[in-house]
Amino acid sequence: MAETEKELKQLRMRMVDLAEKSYCNNQYTFTGFLSLAEQSEFYQIQREISHVDYTMWGGMEACERQMLRFGSEEMLGYEEPFPIKCICIEPLMQKFADKFTHRDFLGALMNLGMERSMLGDILVKNNTGYVYCVETMTEFIVNHLDKVKHTHVKCSISEGIAGDGQKLEEKSVSVSSERIDGVIAKLYQMSRSSSLEHFRLKKVFVNGRLCENNSVALKSGDVVTVRGYGKFIYRGVSYMNKKGKLCIGVDMYIS
Repeated sequence: MAETEKELKQLRMRMVDLAEKSYCNNQYTFTGFLSLAEQSEFYQIQREISHVDYTMWGGMEACERQMLRFGSEEMLGYEEPFPIKCICIEPLMQKFADKFTHRDFLGALMNLGMERSMLGDILVKNNTGYVYCVETMTEFIVNHLDKVKHTHVKCSISEGIAGDGQKLEEKSVSVSSERIDGVIAKLYQMSRSSSLEHFRLKKVFVNGRLCENNSVALKSGDVVTVRGYGKFIYRGVSYMNKKGKLCIGVDMYIS
Protein backbone atom coordinates (compact mmCIF):
# COMPACT_ATOMS: atom_id res chain seq x y z
CA MET A 1 0.00 0.00 0.00
CA ALA A 2 1.33 3.38 -0.96
CA GLU A 3 1.82 5.48 2.21
CA THR A 4 4.25 8.34 1.69
CA GLU A 5 3.59 11.33 -0.52
CA LYS A 6 6.45 10.21 -2.78
CA GLU A 7 4.87 6.78 -3.21
CA LEU A 8 1.45 8.31 -3.87
CA LYS A 9 2.93 10.59 -6.50
CA GLN A 10 4.61 7.63 -8.19
CA LEU A 11 1.33 5.72 -8.11
CA ARG A 12 -0.56 8.59 -9.73
CA MET A 13 2.11 8.94 -12.42
CA ARG A 14 1.98 5.20 -13.07
CA MET A 15 -1.79 5.34 -13.52
CA VAL A 16 -1.55 8.26 -15.94
CA ASP A 17 1.15 6.42 -17.94
CA LEU A 18 -1.00 3.29 -18.18
CA ALA A 19 -4.02 5.31 -19.27
CA GLU A 20 -2.08 7.10 -22.00
CA LYS A 21 -0.49 3.84 -23.15
CA SER A 22 -3.94 2.31 -23.52
CA TYR A 23 -5.21 5.33 -25.45
CA CYS A 24 -2.20 5.76 -27.75
CA ASN A 25 -1.45 2.08 -28.44
CA ASN A 26 -5.04 0.89 -28.68
CA GLN A 27 -4.53 -1.77 -26.01
CA TYR A 28 -5.74 -2.67 -22.54
CA THR A 29 -3.44 -1.88 -19.63
CA PHE A 30 -3.73 -3.04 -16.03
CA THR A 31 -2.49 -2.05 -12.60
CA GLY A 32 -1.85 -4.56 -9.86
CA PHE A 33 -4.44 -4.94 -7.11
CA LEU A 34 -5.14 -1.60 -5.45
CA SER A 35 -6.14 -1.00 -1.85
CA LEU A 36 -9.05 1.32 -1.07
CA ALA A 37 -6.62 4.16 -0.37
CA GLU A 38 -4.89 3.59 -3.71
CA GLN A 39 -8.23 3.42 -5.52
CA SER A 40 -9.09 6.74 -3.93
CA GLU A 41 -5.89 8.20 -5.38
CA PHE A 42 -7.11 7.20 -8.82
CA TYR A 43 -10.36 9.07 -8.33
CA GLN A 44 -8.31 12.17 -7.48
CA ILE A 45 -6.73 12.17 -10.95
CA GLN A 46 -9.63 10.67 -12.90
CA ARG A 47 -10.51 14.02 -14.50
CA GLU A 48 -7.02 14.30 -16.00
CA ILE A 49 -7.52 11.07 -17.95
CA SER A 50 -11.27 11.24 -18.52
CA HIS A 51 -10.72 10.54 -22.24
CA VAL A 52 -9.75 6.96 -21.35
CA ASP A 53 -12.37 4.41 -20.32
CA TYR A 54 -11.68 2.34 -17.23
CA THR A 55 -13.12 -0.52 -15.18
CA MET A 56 -12.30 -1.88 -11.71
CA TRP A 57 -12.65 -5.53 -10.78
CA GLY A 58 -11.29 -7.76 -8.05
CA GLY A 59 -12.34 -11.20 -9.24
CA MET A 60 -15.86 -11.20 -7.79
CA GLU A 61 -18.54 -8.82 -6.62
CA ALA A 62 -17.81 -6.89 -3.41
CA CYS A 63 -14.03 -7.37 -3.54
CA GLU A 64 -12.24 -4.64 -1.64
CA ARG A 65 -8.89 -4.88 -3.40
CA GLN A 66 -9.41 -4.27 -7.11
CA MET A 67 -7.40 -4.13 -10.29
CA LEU A 68 -7.77 -1.10 -12.57
CA ARG A 69 -8.11 -1.72 -16.30
CA PHE A 70 -7.79 1.06 -18.86
CA GLY A 71 -9.65 0.57 -22.12
CA SER A 72 -13.05 -0.78 -23.14
CA GLU A 73 -14.62 -2.70 -26.00
CA GLU A 74 -16.26 0.51 -27.17
CA MET A 75 -12.96 2.38 -27.15
CA LEU A 76 -10.67 -0.34 -28.50
CA GLY A 77 -12.99 -2.52 -30.56
CA TYR A 78 -12.27 -5.76 -28.70
CA GLU A 79 -12.60 -7.22 -25.21
CA GLU A 80 -9.85 -8.50 -22.91
CA PRO A 81 -10.58 -10.05 -19.50
CA PHE A 82 -8.86 -9.08 -16.29
CA PRO A 83 -5.72 -11.21 -15.66
CA ILE A 84 -7.07 -12.49 -12.34
CA LYS A 85 -7.19 -16.05 -11.06
CA CYS A 86 -8.46 -17.60 -7.85
CA ILE A 87 -6.38 -20.16 -5.96
CA CYS A 88 -7.86 -22.53 -3.41
CA ILE A 89 -5.56 -23.28 -0.45
CA GLU A 90 -6.70 -26.19 1.72
CA PRO A 91 -5.09 -28.40 4.38
CA LEU A 92 -3.89 -31.83 3.31
CA MET A 93 -5.62 -33.21 6.41
CA GLN A 94 -8.39 -30.91 7.60
CA LYS A 95 -8.89 -32.92 10.81
CA PHE A 96 -5.43 -32.05 12.12
CA ALA A 97 -5.10 -28.57 10.60
CA ASP A 98 -4.54 -25.30 12.44
CA LYS A 99 -7.44 -22.88 12.53
CA PHE A 100 -6.73 -20.38 9.77
CA THR A 101 -7.50 -16.69 9.47
CA HIS A 102 -7.10 -14.19 6.63
CA ARG A 103 -3.82 -13.06 8.18
CA ASP A 104 -2.42 -16.60 8.19
CA PHE A 105 -2.93 -17.04 4.45
CA LEU A 106 -1.61 -13.55 3.68
CA GLY A 107 1.48 -14.13 5.81
CA ALA A 108 2.25 -17.43 4.10
CA LEU A 109 1.96 -15.81 0.68
CA MET A 110 4.07 -12.79 1.62
CA ASN A 111 6.74 -15.16 2.96
CA LEU A 112 7.14 -16.40 -0.60
CA GLY A 113 8.45 -12.93 -1.44
CA MET A 114 5.30 -11.74 -3.21
CA GLU A 115 4.38 -8.08 -3.46
CA ARG A 116 1.02 -7.08 -1.97
CA SER A 117 -0.12 -5.66 -5.32
CA MET A 118 0.00 -9.18 -6.75
CA LEU A 119 -2.69 -10.34 -4.32
CA GLY A 120 -6.34 -9.38 -4.15
CA ASP A 121 -8.92 -10.34 -1.58
CA ILE A 122 -8.45 -13.46 0.54
CA LEU A 123 -11.61 -15.22 1.71
CA VAL A 124 -11.71 -17.96 4.30
CA LYS A 125 -14.49 -20.55 4.28
CA ASN A 126 -14.49 -23.91 6.09
CA ASN A 127 -10.83 -23.38 7.00
CA THR A 128 -9.95 -23.10 3.32
CA GLY A 129 -8.50 -19.97 1.74
CA TYR A 130 -9.56 -18.53 -1.60
CA VAL A 131 -6.98 -16.08 -2.89
CA TYR A 132 -7.43 -13.79 -5.88
CA CYS A 133 -4.10 -13.07 -7.53
CA VAL A 134 -2.50 -11.75 -10.70
CA GLU A 135 -2.69 -14.50 -13.31
CA THR A 136 1.07 -14.61 -13.90
CA MET A 137 1.63 -15.59 -10.25
CA THR A 138 -0.74 -18.56 -10.30
CA GLU A 139 1.78 -21.24 -11.20
CA PHE A 140 4.34 -19.89 -8.74
CA ILE A 141 1.91 -20.03 -5.83
CA VAL A 142 0.58 -23.48 -6.71
CA ASN A 143 4.11 -24.87 -6.97
CA HIS A 144 5.67 -23.20 -3.94
CA LEU A 145 3.06 -22.70 -1.22
CA ASP A 146 2.98 -25.92 0.77
CA LYS A 147 2.52 -24.78 4.37
CA VAL A 148 0.39 -22.28 6.28
CA LYS A 149 1.41 -21.88 9.93
CA HIS A 150 2.33 -25.47 10.92
CA THR A 151 -0.09 -27.14 8.52
CA HIS A 152 0.78 -28.65 5.16
CA VAL A 153 -1.54 -27.44 2.41
CA LYS A 154 -2.28 -28.05 -1.24
CA CYS A 155 -3.08 -25.36 -3.79
CA SER A 156 -5.24 -25.56 -6.89
CA ILE A 157 -6.83 -23.17 -9.35
CA SER A 158 -10.43 -22.52 -8.39
CA GLU A 159 -13.54 -20.90 -9.81
CA GLY A 160 -13.88 -19.11 -6.47
CA ILE A 161 -16.63 -19.27 -3.90
CA ALA A 162 -20.16 -19.65 -5.19
CA GLY A 163 -21.96 -16.31 -5.20
CA ASP A 164 -19.94 -13.34 -4.02
CA GLY A 165 -18.37 -15.24 -1.14
CA GLN A 166 -19.62 -12.78 1.44
CA LYS A 167 -22.92 -12.85 3.28
CA LEU A 168 -25.12 -9.86 4.01
CA GLU A 169 -27.05 -9.39 7.21
CA GLU A 170 -29.97 -6.95 7.30
CA LYS A 171 -29.93 -4.57 10.23
CA SER A 172 -32.08 -1.66 11.35
CA VAL A 173 -31.00 1.07 13.76
CA SER A 174 -32.37 4.43 14.89
CA VAL A 175 -30.32 7.57 14.27
CA SER A 176 -30.84 11.32 14.51
CA SER A 177 -29.94 11.92 10.88
CA GLU A 178 -28.36 10.27 7.85
CA ARG A 179 -24.97 11.84 8.62
CA ILE A 180 -22.28 9.27 8.03
CA ASP A 181 -20.47 9.80 11.33
CA GLY A 182 -23.63 9.15 13.34
CA VAL A 183 -24.53 6.09 11.31
CA ILE A 184 -21.04 4.61 11.75
CA ALA A 185 -21.08 5.32 15.49
CA LYS A 186 -24.43 3.59 15.88
CA LEU A 187 -23.68 0.56 13.71
CA TYR A 188 -20.30 -0.19 15.27
CA GLN A 189 -21.30 0.84 18.79
CA MET A 190 -18.66 3.52 19.21
CA SER A 191 -18.79 7.07 20.54
CA ARG A 192 -19.16 9.99 18.14
CA SER A 193 -15.61 11.10 18.99
CA SER A 194 -14.30 7.62 18.10
CA SER A 195 -16.20 7.81 14.83
CA LEU A 196 -14.60 11.18 14.03
CA GLU A 197 -11.16 9.72 14.71
CA HIS A 198 -11.64 7.24 11.86
CA PHE A 199 -12.23 10.13 9.46
CA ARG A 200 -9.11 11.88 10.74
CA LEU A 201 -7.08 8.71 10.19
CA LYS A 202 -8.51 8.34 6.66
CA LYS A 203 -10.13 4.99 7.34
CA VAL A 204 -13.60 5.72 5.93
CA PHE A 205 -14.47 5.10 2.28
CA VAL A 206 -17.75 5.59 0.43
CA ASN A 207 -18.16 3.78 -2.89
CA GLY A 208 -14.42 3.24 -3.04
CA ARG A 209 -13.56 6.90 -2.45
CA LEU A 210 -11.89 8.27 0.66
CA CYS A 211 -14.42 10.21 2.73
CA GLU A 212 -12.98 12.95 4.92
CA ASN A 213 -16.24 14.86 5.39
CA ASN A 214 -17.88 13.33 8.44
CA SER A 215 -21.06 15.35 7.97
CA VAL A 216 -21.95 13.99 4.52
CA ALA A 217 -25.44 12.52 4.28
CA LEU A 218 -25.60 8.94 3.07
CA LYS A 219 -27.71 8.02 0.06
CA SER A 220 -29.47 4.75 -0.60
CA GLY A 221 -27.08 2.29 -2.23
CA ASP A 222 -23.90 3.84 -0.81
CA VAL A 223 -21.27 1.24 0.11
CA VAL A 224 -19.35 2.31 3.21
CA THR A 225 -16.11 0.74 4.43
CA VAL A 226 -14.60 1.51 7.82
CA ARG A 227 -11.13 0.00 7.92
CA GLY A 228 -10.77 -2.33 10.88
CA TYR A 229 -14.52 -2.62 11.41
CA GLY A 230 -16.20 -3.76 8.23
CA LYS A 231 -18.40 -2.75 5.34
CA PHE A 232 -22.10 -2.09 4.83
CA ILE A 233 -24.58 -1.03 2.18
CA TYR A 234 -26.84 1.84 3.21
CA ARG A 235 -30.46 1.16 2.28
CA GLY A 236 -32.02 4.42 3.45
CA VAL A 237 -34.72 5.56 5.85
CA SER A 238 -37.55 3.12 6.53
CA TYR A 239 -39.65 5.36 8.78
CA MET A 240 -39.55 7.89 11.61
CA ASN A 241 -40.36 6.59 15.07
CA LYS A 242 -42.45 8.30 17.74
CA LYS A 243 -39.38 9.96 19.23
CA GLY A 244 -38.51 11.62 15.94
CA LYS A 245 -35.60 9.27 15.23
CA LEU A 246 -34.96 7.90 11.76
CA CYS A 247 -35.13 4.13 11.47
CA ILE A 248 -32.59 3.24 8.77
CA GLY A 249 -31.78 -0.05 7.09
CA VAL A 250 -28.35 -1.37 6.16
CA ASP A 251 -26.91 -4.61 4.83
CA MET A 252 -23.83 -5.55 6.84
CA TYR A 253 -21.13 -7.69 5.25
CA ILE A 254 -20.29 -10.63 7.50
CA SER A 255 -17.59 -13.28 7.24
